Amino acid sequence: MSDSQMEQSFAEMFEASEMEMKPDLRVGDRIKGRVITVSEEMVYVDTGTKSDGVIEKQELLDKDGVFALREGDEVELFVVAVQGGQIRLAKALSGEGGLEQLRQAMEEGIPVEGKIKETCKGGFRVRILDKTAFCPLSQVDRRPVDDPEALVGESMSFLITKVEERGRNIVVSRRALLDRELVETLAEFLEKASVGDLLQGTVSRLAPFGAFVELAPSLEGLVHVSELGWSRNVSPEDVVAVGDQVTVKLLKVDDQGKGIRLELSMKQAMEDPWSRLADEVQVGAKLSGRVTNLAPFGAFMEIAPGIEGLVHVSEMSYLKRVHKPGDMVAVGDSVSVMIKSIDPQTRRIALSMRDAEGDPWDGVAERFKKGQVVQGTMEKREKFGMFVRLEPGIVGLLPNSRLERAEDEAYAKAKPGEVLPVVVDVVDGDKRRISLALPGVEQNEDWRGHTAQETAPMGSLGEQLKKAMEKREE
Repeated sequence: MSDSQMEQSFAEMFEASEMEMKPDLRVGDRIKGRVITVSEEMVYVDTGTKSDGVIEKQELLDKDGVFALREGDEVELFVVAVQGGQIRLAKALSGEGGLEQLRQAMEEGIPVEGKIKETCKGGFRVRILDKTAFCPLSQVDRRPVDDPEALVGESMSFLITKVEERGRNIVVSRRALLDRELVETLAEFLEKASVGDLLQGTVSRLAPFGAFVELAPSLEGLVHVSELGWSRNVSPEDVVAVGDQVTVKLLKVDDQGKGIRLELSMKQAMEDPWSRLADEVQVGAKLSGRVTNLAPFGAFMEIAPGIEGLVHVSEMSYLKRVHKPGDMVAVGDSVSVMIKSIDPQTRRIALSMRDAEGDPWDGVAERFKKGQVVQGTMEKREKFGMFVRLEPGIVGLLPNSRLERAEDEAYAKAKPGEVLPVVVDVVDGDKRRISLALPGVEQNEDWRGHTAQETAPMGSLGEQLKKAMEKREE
């Protein structure tokens, strides 16, 4: 081989070598690489090409100013320069930059670091690459901003959306960057998660209709208020708080053209409370229930998380006749109840408020004896007599036939609420009836009859009549 041929061969080999070493990355490319080496000031990253990338260690500090990466950890960065076979990486463009660098960042979609200097009409003035840009209020976040002034002084990454008038009109958007990151995060999430999976998340915010749970950075799903738990008629703040770690079930991935929505459930990630019903409640038990709903026929009450029973209107009180459940309880009230029956098959539980308080007629015959004088409260008059309350839930009847014999006009003129002395005559606990008499009237009649028998002579006709009456009574 001649010298000229050898020189040509070496030249071709050198050129081929240069081609092999030339990286196939361009400025603006986003790469995912693993940390190879960490020096005192720099971090070297495997870019997946012939050349490794390098980034300043300072740029990879976390929010607490700590460098937490280790060799082998994966990082996501942007290519900001390719010079002499070296690939410079960064999280975003920052520092001073010219018009060309601004346009390059816009065309390549490279994030730029910016600091919000002040608010202005319609948005914010942001300092980027030593220039002032405008960020519309609607473009600073994916959610509405309630207090724009609170963002002044904050440093964050933006995408440049417009560069005009030789750099005098620059428009940036943080929302566009967040949307782009969300699309990538969602794609990665859907590669690993499927409908029906149980997932771990963090409650990120609350709304009247439910709780949002963050499943991955900036990726939220909604737990509707009906799916927060087995209990009904609760507010999100009654169940969870922002920052809570929760387990959720992925119910649905809904794409309606305006972005994908994730529907989640905390309830379906929990055990069905009816599966442990026997350990929670038993027939005859007295406990406290929370009124969850009212119906014309009664009140529904939660007696354990996710377990409800019904207090029928007829089971609300022994003391009075209840026509509407709302006359006794309201939604949210805590009420003592007794469990009357449980049907696990139909998931129905019958409850009683009146039995929890106790039947006032229990032991009534021991408390009220025949001939006992009691101070009663007049309740109402009927055509057959006057009802008198002896104690809460215990009402007796003073018949008209006895009222007519009253010598005291107080009984004839008595109004509801007035207190009158009455005598217990007949007590029937089974039929819940008490017959009353007037004090002294029957006693006086007996006394007068007894005196007449002693002072008036009885003739033969009188003796026969007396015997006939006695025989009739027998």
